[in-house]
Amino acid sequence: MFLSLASPIRCGASRLTSTCAKAYVSTNAHGVPSLMTLADVRTEQIDQILQHSAALKHKARHTALGLSGIESSLTKKTIALVFSKRSTRTRVASESSVAALGGHAMFLSPSDIQLGVNESLYDTAHVVSSMVDGIMARVGSHDEIEMLAGNSRVPVINALSSRFHPTQILADLLTMLEADGQTSCKALAGKKVAWVGDSNNILNDMLVTYPRLGMHLSVAAPQGPAYACDPIVWDLMQKGLEELPSDQPRGHVEWCHDPLRAVRDADYIVTDTWISMGDEAQKEQRLRDFAGFQVTDDLARQGKAKPDWKFMHCLPRKAEEVSDDVFYGPHSMVFPEAENRKWTIMACFDWLFGRRAL
Repeated sequence: MFLSLASPIRCGASRLTSTCAKAYVSTNAHGVPSLMTLADVRTEQIDQILQHSAALKHKARHTALGLSGIESSLTKKTIALVFSKRSTRTRVASESSVAALGGHAMFLSPSDIQLGVNESLYDTAHVVSSMVDGIMARVGSHDEIEMLAGNSRVPVINALSSRFHPTQILADLLTMLEADGQTSCKALAGKKVAWVGDSNNILNDMLVTYPRLGMHLSVAAPQGPAYACDPIVWDLMQKGLEELPSDQPRGHVEWCHDPLRAVRDADYIVTDTWISMGDEAQKEQRLRDFAGFQVTDDLARQGKAKPDWKFMHCLPRKAEEVSDDVFYGPHSMVFPEAENRKWTIMACFDWLFGRRAL
């Protein structure tokens, strides 16, 4: 199967309704905005988040005051980190970001609170949001993050759900800008990203974001219904492109099952785990399905990726997904990418929880 999306018909409708935080469409009955996916964030606002992320990083690392020079927008504020799944980068980035902004991070795992066990998510949303100033939630089903955000009295940021992972894509975009020595997403228009891997939450947020920035996305996923594109995501992607101003560049999307085809002329080659949390029982079958999908120098060369192509992976990495030569080699940007989780999450906290205008 091969799917391709060219520039769709323009539609002038806008989904943005919030006056509190103009970037967000996701507002609940209390008028509280939340960040569920980058599909709900305008391209100019994505650019502003990334510029603010870069400014925070520069101030922390390259000025005399360092982190102490960052304004404490979360002073006397408590941010709940509600994590129903394990995490390294997201947890460290979130806790250190809250501290840098002068707030207090309260980590809540299923062993700490009655998260969806003896107490419903509906009840948890009401109780927790009545005592904190913001919620960063890493959940299982996307319905769970929607339940939290829909009933919270404070903003909620999706730290990962089964459908979307917006903060990871912000970190990836910042890493791309840094690699190219650029400061604006406009410089990424025309770049090609090749995704070689599973049809998952990271790919989903790529689909609803990259084409709106004028970036081309080529997907190679195994055949079979388990790896098919989420129709809800595909619809969101098309609607997002339709809503762009007529003079704004649109990226192309193609979907195939051949990694060699996907990486042709790629500026960036990206993959992720083949076996997500919850898929462990299918490990052997998935390893068979992904035969030939390991990212290697040979794959890039045979597929004719651009000579200066870069590699990205959200981590943790397993050897079958990418060779050591690529992961630790000159094409890899995985460790700057991991660090940029902090600066992009900090910018989102500063904006949504600290109510900072960008």
